[in-house]
Amino acid sequence: MFAKTIDFTEKQQRMATFGKVLSHPARIAIIEFLSKQQGCIVGDIAKEFPFLSRTTVSQHLQELKNIGIIQGDIQGVTICYCLNPTILTEMKELFSQLFTDVLSSNCQC
Repeated sequence: MFAKTIDFTEKQQRMATFGKVLSHPARIAIIEFLSKQQGCIVGDIAKEFPFLSRTTVSQHLQELKNIGIIQGDIQGVTICYCLNPTILTEMKELFSQLFTDVLSSNCQC
């Protein structure tokens, strides 16, 4: 029987959602790329990853945007993407606290 998400805390559910979105290496690479840019359009991001189609890059950007990790600002007929520092800070705090709690426990194998 599968556990219902309602049985988990909001914090656990939020962290799992972040984890799911971060589970693809292309999304990690896109985040790393955007961290070095002021903003970027899909075409420029796709050029950075020639082994991915522009459609695939767009799909990964949509996943990142849905959770709020990136934001898109419409500029004419294009969308300029950038990282959302508020959500990145939330992610850092949630995962940092998890690892701090786990590593400070006395449970060891």
